[in-house]
Amino acid sequence: MIQFDRFTLENGLRVLVHEDKSTPMAVVNVLYDVGAKDESPEKTGFAHLFEHLMFGGSKNIPTYDEPLQVAGGENNAFTTNDLTNYYCQLPAENIETAFWLESDRMLSLAFSKKSLETQRKVVCEEFKEHYINKPYGDVWHKMRTLAYTTHPYKWMTIGASLQHVEDATLEDVKAFFFKHYTPCNAILAVAGNVDLEQIKSLAEKWFGPIPAGTKYNRDLPIEPAQKSPRHLEVKSNVPLDALYKCWHIYPRTDDRYYATDLISDILSGGGSSRLFQSLVKEKQLFSNLDCYHFGSTDAGLITIEGKLVKGVNIKDAESAVMEELKKISEEGISEAELEKVKNKAESAMAFEDMSIMNRASSIAMYELLGDANLINTELAKYKEVTAEQIKEQCRIIFDENNCSTMYYLANN
Repeated sequence: MIQFDRFTLENGLRVLVHEDKSTPMAVVNVLYDVGAKDESPEKTGFAHLFEHLMFGGSKNIPTYDEPLQVAGGENNAFTTNDLTNYYCQLPAENIETAFWLESDRMLSLAFSKKSLETQRKVVCEEFKEHYINKPYGDVWHKMRTLAYTTHPYKWMTIGASLQHVEDATLEDVKAFFFKHYTPCNAILAVAGNVDLEQIKSLAEKWFGPIPAGTKYNRDLPIEPAQKSPRHLEVKSNVPLDALYKCWHIYPRTDDRYYATDLISDILSGGGSSRLFQSLVKEKQLFSNLDCYHFGSTDAGLITIEGKLVKGVNIKDAESAVMEELKKISEEGISEAELEKVKNKAESAMAFEDMSIMNRASSIAMYELLGDANLINTELAKYKEVTAEQIKEQCRIIFDENNCSTMYYLANN
């Protein structure tokens, strides 16, 4: 059981405190309720650009990293389609340094043409290196636009187009910041060798005076149910043919999500999983094969992707995948197989909760989903999943009309 306290400042900032006296360290995690899905379709890549801009200096602090390093701390951040998360870890006696740094960049970034140009360059280089010049780098750009027609999950966190980041103006960037990076749109989670009264006092001192901002209310278009199969064939300069198949699944807070998560493990969670045993090891159709989903807040995708063994026909490989899915949909799974993936989920969650860094970010993310206490109750939801529910969800999800398929073929 992970204990925590919560309180809210007058400006709307939600604060969660998890005390752990067994460590000399403390973690300060600031989660902003903004991701790539909150961007305008004409101006994508902004949430990710901000992940970089937030380290480029703020109103009273020209460089973020230096004071933190002097205080013995380290930091990082990540952006997804759903959220942006900043975190730093430092010796608990220096925790006020983290409050000073995080509150100043929430108060206001040092918006300058120089900072924007520097970070724009970094992001553009990242776009080119990972998504344009890398083999299979554009897979998810293509896959998302194939699978989503309406919901803003149809573009990646890096952005739909390099042009959008290249064309971003200082005014665009300022407007995005003051719309989303406000106390009423953020969650502060503090974990480690701290106590509640100390954190209340520090939160009030450093974050309390920041204007609340206007609460951003999401009104995103809902993705309509997919009624027929979608196909895309791509030829590119890659070493091996690859197969990608996606099916629409449930939002993160839907109870059916847990069965879906276990299905991905049954199909591809390691060397004894169904797809690996049958199609990699026995039939030797694929050199590697994975089944996964992104755990996205809104209705997401479950994906099967694999690189083929040279010389294997992609249609034969796809038929073999569909055969495995038909088998699990019709015959279901044994209690022993279900127990095994449940145990795996339990140990993964326990392992994740070992570090205070992970505990802080998990509490913040669960709070964003609507209830921080999910950190303590989610395991029970996995344990409640039955073999019958797994079979039923396989039948519903792996419907041909719910599927988008991409053949990514080598140019030879």
